[in-house]
Amino acid sequence: MKITIQTAGVTPHEPLKERIEKKLAKLETFYDKIVEATVYLKVENTTEKLNKTTELVIKVPGDDIVVKKTCATFEESLDESVDTAKKLLIKKKELA
Repeated sequence: MKITIQTAGVTPHEPLKERIEKKLAKLETFYDKIVEATVYLKVENTTEKLNKTTELVIKVPGDDIVVKKTCATFEESLDESVDTAKKLLIKKKELA
């Protein structure tokens, strides 16, 4: 699976990149037909503490799974996005 990381207004540090790749690689154990995954990281222009948004776009044959979560840290929003994507992939596999 090809993994692309795109950012708006932030530069992800190396541990975050490694975490993204590790988390997304695990998704293939739930659904083996993932073609590509794109991760968009951005800081929302707000005074709220919950301003780190991770959007996950997973390309699978016939469909794209899109998950977007906003939390206090990128790690937290990534974890929530991956957990939701995992549930959607399991559901998609059961329906196939």
